[in-house]
Amino acid sequence: MNAIEWTQLIKEKAIDLGFHQVGIADVNTSFNDEAVNHLETWLGLGYQANMDWMANGKRLDIHNCMPSVKSVICVALNYYTSPQHSNHKEDGKISRYGWGRDYHKVMTKKLKAFSQWLETQAENIETRYYVDTGPIQDKVWAQRAGIGWIAKNGNVITKEYGSWVFLGEILTNLTLIPDQPHTQHCGTCTRCLEACPTGAIPQPFVVDANRCIAYHTIENRAKTLPDTITPHLDGWVAGCDICQDVCPWNQRFAEETDIEDFQPYPQNIAPKLTELANLSLEEWNSRFRSSALRRIKLEMWHRNARANLNREGI
Repeated sequence: MNAIEWTQLIKEKAIDLGFHQVGIADVNTSFNDEAVNHLETWLGLGYQANMDWMANGKRLDIHNCMPSVKSVICVALNYYTSPQHSNHKEDGKISRYGWGRDYHKVMTKKLKAFSQWLETQAENIETRYYVDTGPIQDKVWAQRAGIGWIAKNGNVITKEYGSWVFLGEILTNLTLIPDQPHTQHCGTCTRCLEACPTGAIPQPFVVDANRCIAYHTIENRAKTLPDTITPHLDGWVAGCDICQDVCPWNQRFAEETDIEDFQPYPQNIAPKLTELANLSLEEWNSRFRSSALRRIKLEMWHRNARANLNREGI
C-alpha cells in the first residue's frame, strides 16, 4: 500500500476502535523550535513546580522515545458527562476527568489493540503508544495532527467536544499523510485567565503550577497546602475545572460521551468533605480502585478535605 492507502486504513481503524478523533502528524524537525523553546522557557521559570519529570530531556525530541519514528498517530476520547459540580459547602469537588474509570486504562486498552493490529498489517512495522505516560509533548502533537489547538489555559480544545478530551498517541515508522496542524481559535477571549482564583495563568498559554489548585490537590505531596491556595479552594479536593467550565467552546460544544467507562461513579460527583477527611485506608482502596484519583494518596485526601473544612469553618 502507498502512504495514502495506509493513512485511510489507519484512520478507519481508529474510528472502528471507538476513538472520537484521529489525526496524523509527520515527524519533521522544523516543527520543534517553537515547542521546544516554549517548554524550555516554562521550565526556566520554574512553572513545573515539583513535577521534575517535565524536565526529562527526552521530551525535547520525539526520536528519544522511538528513533525510527516517522509519523505520530494522535487520537482523542471525549469524556464529558452531564452532572454539574455541587456548590454546597459540605461537598467536595472532583475534576471531571476523575469521575469515572481511570482514563489510562480505557485509552491503553484501545491503543494496545490499535498498535497490535497495525503491526500485523505488514512486516517491519514498528509502534509505540503513550497515554499521558511518556516524555513527549502530547498536546503539541495533537495540535500538529489537527485534533485541536493548545488554548490559553494550556488545554487542547477541539471544535467537536471542547477541551473535555483525553489524548493518546501511537508512534510509528510508517510514512503517512499528515493532517493540517490546527489553527488557534481562542481569539481575544481571556475568560480562563480572569476566572482562575489563584492567578495560575499569568499570561495566555502559560500555566504556573505553583499557583494551580489542580497541581496542589493532585501532585503536591506536602503535609499542608500553601496559604496562597487554601483560601481559594472552594470545595476542590481533586483537580480543578474552573478554567474549562468558563470556556465558551466547552459551554457551546460539550457533548455527552458514549463511553460507559467515563460515566461518573456516584460517590465522585459530590463527595462529603467530612467523609473524605476521615477516609480509612480500606475505604480509600475500595473507593478509588480503577480510578485515576488513586494518584491522590490517602493522607492527601485528608489534607485537601480538611483544608476545605477549615476554610468553611466546619
